Amino acid sequence: MTNAVATFRKLHDNTTPLRLPNAWDAGSARLFESQGAVAIATTSAGVAWALGYQDGRLLPIGEVVAAAARMARVLTVPLSFDIENGYSDDPHVVAENVMRLVDLGVAGINIEDGQDEATLLASKIEAIRNAASKAGVDVFVNTRSDVFLAQLAEDSKLADESINRGDLYAKAGADGLFLPGIVKPEDITAVVNAISLPLNAMAWPGLANAAELGKLGVRRLSAGSGISQALWGKAEKLARDFLQSGSSDPVFEGATSYAQLQRLFPAD
Repeated sequence: MTNAVATFRKLHDNTTPLRLPNAWDAGSARLFESQGAVAIATTSAGVAWALGYQDGRLLPIGEVVAAAARMARVLTVPLSFDIENGYSDDPHVVAENVMRLVDLGVAGINIEDGQDEATLLASKIEAIRNAASKAGVDVFVNTRSDVFLAQLAEDSKLADESINRGDLYAKAGADGLFLPGIVKPEDITAVVNAISLPLNAMAWPGLANAAELGKLGVRRLSAGSGISQALWGKAEKLARDFLQSGSSDPVFEGATSYAQLQRLFPAD
């Protein structure tokens, strides 16, 4: 596990962002690995929907751990799991939840502030660091701040607020700063130049491609829930058309073969 964390940490030391096509279950995780993903991260929204829950901190921690265990079983590349707010407001409980994932071999986590006070997330990060240190293990803590996503400040102050939070989280022991919703090159440049943490952006309409983001200093690019939403849309259309027409041919257009899917997974 330690080697997985070291490998994952090194993937953030780059000039072209680490690209993460976020998975939502063991099948999607293994599929993305087979297409060349050097690490797998998850989408909390996609995981929640796949398990029959709304997104938004509603997942029971047992479901989270079970989903992570299934992914860890089929992957050979580092796995980073999105744990939303840690599923508790108590930093010690959050740390215990994270250690359950670390025990599975998870290399990294995403943990968010959302509408919470930044100081609460900082306390959670410190508790995670203390628990990992006590256990003699490591974990990459990617802190997601929703300043841009939830418009937690005036437009002219979004970058400054993100920088302030990034500094706070870095001092608490964070390894990365994730700012979903950041799009403007000038905002990206301002944040990159002011923080010590590698910046993680999320796929978003109007966002520059990976090569251009790399030139701006972005070190990690996540697909977020985009791929899972696209596939839900495709499945919705296929099911609707099948129910209406009963035609078989459209169901198989562009489908991955049964044999190819079988080869992705261990037989045991």
